[in-house]
Amino acid sequence: MKRFFVIRLSLLLAAGLLSAPLLFAQETRSEKRSDKKAEKAAEVKALIDSHYYLFNAQTAFPIGGRMRNITSNYDLVVKKDSVVSYLPYFGRAYTAEYNVTRSPLDFTSTSFDYTVTPGKKDGWAITIKPKDNKSVQTMYLTVSSEGYATLQVTSNDRTAISFNGTLQAIPAKRR
Repeated sequence: MKRFFVIRLSLLLAAGLLSAPLLFAQETRSEKRSDKKAEKAAEVKALIDSHYYLFNAQTAFPIGGRMRNITSNYDLVVKKDSVVSYLPYFGRAYTAEYNVTRSPLDFTSTSFDYTVTPGKKDGWAITIKPKDNKSVQTMYLTVSSEGYATLQVTSNDRTAISFNGTLQAIPAKRR
């Protein structure tokens, strides 16, 4: 009986000694993951503070329509002196314009109001109001600390549309 107890105790000790390094390895993995998150959050905050970034649209959500994946390079470039929007539009227009070949969200604005407020859960809420574009009323960009963003565009003469995508630095070839 004592022999059985000694064998059992030694097996438990061996299992405990073998599993201890695995527990410490998991802690270091989670620490690395949290370090990467903090690094990404600092990178996104630096982009927003610099007023020099690019929103890359990946999906579009028109009001009253179905979600559409965007396969081409549609984006919104924000700089201190300009906002360049090259986005598609899917939705309903309340007034018809004559001989229009471009999207109503394809414009460049040099006169705009720009407001950044801290959002919920480590994010930011950015409001852009172009003054020199009669169609677009407000562009509301919600950015998470991981760099994911949602852009909601409210128009004066069309239904609203939303885009999901990512926030990133402007590539060197587009500067």
